[in-house]
Amino acid sequence: MENEFLNLIRTRRSCRKYKTEQVDDRLLEEVLKAGTYAPTGHGSQAPYIVAVQNSGQRAALSRMNAEVMGVTSDPYYGAPTIILVFAPSDYANAFQDGSCVLENMMLAAHAVGLASCWINREHQMFATEEGKSLMRQWGLPDGLMGIGALSLGYAAAEPREPKPRKEDYYRIIR
Repeated sequence: MENEFLNLIRTRRSCRKYKTEQVDDRLLEEVLKAGTYAPTGHGSQAPYIVAVQNSGQRAALSRMNAEVMGVTSDPYYGAPTIILVFAPSDYANAFQDGSCVLENMMLAAHAVGLASCWINREHQMFATEEGKSLMRQWGLPDGLMGIGALSLGYAAAEPREPKPRKEDYYRIIR
């Protein structure tokens, strides 16, 4: 079946090498808005989205994430924009809703010609005093936890071909 949206899903790939050029403001807005249309439990709209383009804060986020991972490389792959997703730590659907927000934004990024990669470890990063201090600087309410992030920018290389899908990936029970 040919369908523009299904093709978008099938052709989106994670990007691990970005151009230094900053993301166009209009495209960033579209990606962020797409995140706000993700489904949330009971329509709560509980997650918060923060886009970081400040070079000093991007460097701090990279260092914090690398420390959690135990590496010295940049876990955000040099992307000019990092998008973070948070949710209340006492919210039962925090990870589910935050994951939907991240997926919406990845698909939107691909749709508007941007590249992205889902990044983890924000849960650990923002449980630290440094992470909590950043959240306060950004005007976020207390009691949030990091869910995940996206590296976002213009791809510096063509994406790889997708791996073949495994034969028994899904089942239909009738």
